[in-house]
Amino acid sequence: MSQAQQPADPTATSSATSSATTPAPEPRTIRARFESKFPRGLIIRLIAYLFVGHLFAFFVYLLFVLGGQNQ
Repeated sequence: MSQAQQPADPTATSSATSSATTPAPEPRTIRARFESKFPRGLIIRLIAYLFVGHLFAFFVYLLFVLGGQNQ
């Protein structure tokens, strides 16, 4: 039999198509999965904004406490 008459190898075609259609494997660790979803700069800004926001809230609370003592 010539090559044109031979049946195609099913394992060769399935492995070629499965590697092309399967997505990349998911990261295994929590840190790798978290870093793959969010950019590093976003995480740093989020932490900074949370810190500054709590600091500002404490300052406003302190103003109310000190202002209430003067009455």
